[in-house]
Amino acid sequence: MKKPILIFLAIFLFLLSALVALPFIFKDKIAERIEREIDNSINAQVYFDLNNISLSIFKRFPHISATIKDAGIIGNPPFQNDTLVHMDLLQVDFNLKSIIFDDYPTLTGIHLDGGSVYVKVLEDGTANYDITYPSEEIPTESNFKLSVDLIEVNNLDLIYDDRSLQFFMALGNIHAEGKGDFTLDVYDLPVKAEALIADITFEGINYLSNKQFKGETLMHIDMDQMKFSFGDGNFALNDFLFHLGGFIALPVEGIDFDLEFGGKDNSFKSILSLVPGMYSESFGNLKTSGSMDFGGFFKGLYNDNSFPSFDISLKVENGMFQYPDLPRPVSDVNLDMQIKNSTENLDNTSINISTFRMNFGSNPLSGRFTLANLITYDMDGELTGKLNLEELTSIFPIEGMSVKGLLDVNAEAKGRYDSVAKIIPSIDAKMQLSDAYVKSADYPAPIEKLNVNASILNKSGKMNDFLVDLSQFGFELEDEKITGRLKISDFSLLNWDGAVEGAVDLGKMLAIFPMEGIIMEGKVLADIQTKGSYKDVEESRFNRLDTRGTIALNKFYFTSTDLPQGIRIHEAEANFSPDRINLTRFDSRIGQSPLQATGFLSNYLNYILNEDEVLKGQLTLNSSKFDVNEWMVESSESSELSVIELPKNIDFNMSLAADEVLYDNLVLKEVKGNMNLKEGILTFKDAGMKTLGGQMLLSGSYDPRDLAAPKFDFNLNLSNLSIPSAFESFNTVKAFAPIAEHLTGNFNSNLSFSGILGQDMMPVLSSLDGKGLLKVADAAYKNSQLLQGITSLTKLNDTNTIQLRNISIPIEIHQGVMDVKPFDLRLWDYQANIQGSTGFDGTINYLINMQVPAGRFGSQANALLATISGTSANESTIIPVAINLGGTYKSPKIGLAGGNSIENLLANALKSRVTAEKENIQEQVTQQFKAAEDSVKKEIQLKAEMVQDSVKKEAEKKVEETMGKAVEEAKSVLKGILGRKTQTKPDTTKKNN
Repeated sequence: MKKPILIFLAIFLFLLSALVALPFIFKDKIAERIEREIDNSINAQVYFDLNNISLSIFKRFPHISATIKDAGIIGNPPFQNDTLVHMDLLQVDFNLKSIIFDDYPTLTGIHLDGGSVYVKVLEDGTANYDITYPSEEIPTESNFKLSVDLIEVNNLDLIYDDRSLQFFMALGNIHAEGKGDFTLDVYDLPVKAEALIADITFEGINYLSNKQFKGETLMHIDMDQMKFSFGDGNFALNDFLFHLGGFIALPVEGIDFDLEFGGKDNSFKSILSLVPGMYSESFGNLKTSGSMDFGGFFKGLYNDNSFPSFDISLKVENGMFQYPDLPRPVSDVNLDMQIKNSTENLDNTSINISTFRMNFGSNPLSGRFTLANLITYDMDGELTGKLNLEELTSIFPIEGMSVKGLLDVNAEAKGRYDSVAKIIPSIDAKMQLSDAYVKSADYPAPIEKLNVNASILNKSGKMNDFLVDLSQFGFELEDEKITGRLKISDFSLLNWDGAVEGAVDLGKMLAIFPMEGIIMEGKVLADIQTKGSYKDVEESRFNRLDTRGTIALNKFYFTSTDLPQGIRIHEAEANFSPDRINLTRFDSRIGQSPLQATGFLSNYLNYILNEDEVLKGQLTLNSSKFDVNEWMVESSESSELSVIELPKNIDFNMSLAADEVLYDNLVLKEVKGNMNLKEGILTFKDAGMKTLGGQMLLSGSYDPRDLAAPKFDFNLNLSNLSIPSAFESFNTVKAFAPIAEHLTGNFNSNLSFSGILGQDMMPVLSSLDGKGLLKVADAAYKNSQLLQGITSLTKLNDTNTIQLRNISIPIEIHQGVMDVKPFDLRLWDYQANIQGSTGFDGTINYLINMQVPAGRFGSQANALLATISGTSANESTIIPVAINLGGTYKSPKIGLAGGNSIENLLANALKSRVTAEKENIQEQVTQQFKAAEDSVKKEIQLKAEMVQDSVKKEAEKKVEETMGKAVEEAKSVLKGILGRKTQTKPDTTKKNN
């Protein structure tokens, strides 16, 4: 009996060991299969680490489970900086038999725990999810089969950013379950899901934000007809429950909808859960009563020419809610609203709010409204109410604020809006705020005697009878009073007549109405009268306008998180006339820099009231010391400078005079010049300054209209500048004239150059073009590896110093290569000629042609000459010596041209003199050098093009990051709401494929 038991136990242990070992035995085969399927299917960068892949047969026996951690997909250009998918942990279940014996694997389960999906569609429709190979490019056919017993998704974040449709959606903490046989053309897919809807925005309008969604339904999938049907299901937004039935189909001509929806087991409290600010942790304790009914349909074809018909209704009866710690409720809430369109044209939408009524404590508010369509805008509505503001604090929780006053609203409107016929609805609306009072707990004094008396009247429905009368507006704050009035008449002409007078202490206002991250002080004094017509503004008849008065600002200070440098205005005053604003006084400190200004602005009314108008002006700026570095824009992720964008609708002429300006690591003295900002381009003229021990004159332009490739074009006139200081201060000098590191003395130059700037506001060296003349009156060149190399090679001199006097060096820069035209100088005691080039990457390629008396080579030259001609060499016998300089300035490669040793060079040179060869050896060497240099230049210029392309892509990435600010904000919202790290960009060093 014992023997069979032992045999059974041995077989069981063997099978158990085999099951444990089986995944490891076939791990390489499974991994190889995964990589092959990825290569054959996905045209993107898939990153994962094989060490993060584990296999198990016990998780879902008899299936084998592959688990991978920290994997994802990064798109190819133009989405190379976007992570399409990141997965914290993904488990995929396969049929074990299909892995081992079949030609293709059968996938039976998917389990995702933690991750993010970022779908991006550009304006031209290019999408980052389009990562499968076109049919003609697929190397081999993928044979995955999907009959999934279970799909599980947990803690997934999704951002959908479709810029072609102006649609944006951010979902967080997605949990979903489903299963189905995806190998079939028609199948059922049971789905359960929940998510946080952080943001849904379409065409700039936000429709949902910070709402919790839950849903469960059975979807019927018909892939032949591309039809997705919804069975009986339950859905919820916060506490609002609804059902959804019907289908969505994708025919060739558009999207076909046939959806029906309605509320389910809801009360008035359910609809309150959708009101922003009310669905909080204390929402469950809110006292409510009343009923609610909601329903509608959405049916028809959606495309460029058609919009589905719809009918949406919402009805609330006898609603009431009351915060548990406050004494008064909002009661008698009744609403009957219908939004309907029975055609394919969205302009035929009608709105009917037949009932709207509620009581804020003992304060009633009621109204009604109908709108026939979105073409003629036939409307009929009214709103009446009386509110005791002090009573509102006993209805709604308002911490740290006391309010008082009576608000009386009575408004009626009926008729049609037709701009061609000059018809508008008849309107009779009045709003009066009497003796209001606002007091903040953070500031002891209240805003009091706040009175507003306004009316809108148009009895006839004609535009010229339209009148807005803000006959009274004013308030007091600690004995400081401000009052105003305004009348607007004739809707087609928009005539106005208004005035404002008084003083406001900005620090006190900020204490009453605090704004996060802002500090503000100072007093504004205003006395302005204005009268005119918008019609005259449109037609630039400014002589018919009468806007005049003064605004003064005293002891003003402002700082914020976006402006940490701070602005302090000691005293400023501006007076107004119809055509211009004159800045008569402006004494300030901008950051740490004192600044005074005078000037004017013109066309300001057009600029304020029209989008495409240009603000014109002239400013004179004076400063004793201005630190530009304080105001260079810094990126949010680093301290590097970034491109400064200039407005395109400002035309300013500016004259500047500053005793000292700090820019980057330069100290500029006696700065003066004229600048013009027009159409987004800043132009400099006659800008002069003292710096680096000399004088600099500058003319040129800065053009950042293409933020990815901002251009500059400068003409420089440099006088007596220090060569060592120029080397330390200018990257261009370090790159193209590294020899300056070992030069002492001064130089002069006339130089014009242009190119593009990088995102750090520094020139992209590979893009530079320019030409000019460098003049060195007196300089010393010493202690460099280059000189050491030349002296070591030629043995002509052991002094590591050269004096340079009265040298003119013509240069040209093109595509990252500085071409030095031939110029003469003396190297020690020898006449020499130098030519060549320096690349933006630091490479040098120069030829030095020297004329050396034969006697300087000593007895060696005499012996060679005597051997060749029978005569001795003397001082009149000139030997041409050609030296090639290559490599980099820091690591030069120095060699003799035309021979590999001094002996060969002397022999060839002396033989040439004796035989009177017509062809000059030095000319031969020069031609050989130029031929080789052309090849070197082409390599450098090709490298320059590659660098520029890389710089442009990086710049486009930064511009794209700016455009995608909404995406980053959505990620921040998700992170803040969920209280966990949102994966946005994985470690791309682990890329496979």
